[in-house]
Amino acid sequence: MTKIYRIRYIPPETIDLSSDKILYRDEKHLITKWLPIKPREDITSGISCVFLDKGWKISAFFGQDDKILYWYCDIVNVQFDEDADTYYLYDLLTDIKVMPDGRVEIIDLDELAAAFEENLITNRQLIMSLRQSSSLLNLIYTCSFPEYIREILLNYTGIEV
Repeated sequence: MTKIYRIRYIPPETIDLSSDKILYRDEKHLITKWLPIKPREDITSGISCVFLDKGWKISAFFGQDDKILYWYCDIVNVQFDEDADTYYLYDLLTDIKVMPDGRVEIIDLDELAAAFEENLITNRQLIMSLRQSSSLLNLIYTCSFPEYIREILLNYTGIEV
């Protein structure tokens, strides 16, 4: 059985996401459907696409009416252990939230700085987070981002979001 772990630096924790339902995977994408780790009133479920070659985990968060509340993008360093069929998603702290009205919020840059200052992440990881964030922001600002992600999800899973 495929395992998926999310490793965070702030707060330090490893979360087993292996209960997420894998909808599709290949060498570039890992698409899962999931329920919140801790029950929430505002979010009922979600679908995520990890761009394995780009270091982005892009998730649609669904509300009570099964409509997208927002897109949440984690910047990650993905390591895959083929022998164990295990994905390790190291959270590189920077997050980008895209609202239905197109507004973009960049989140947790203070955590990225703190993690670097406290030697929780390396210089290489800091640069990786910044470069991957920049490439994702370029995509968000230069294309119709929600439609781009929806098309990927539809093409690979048959699910319309």
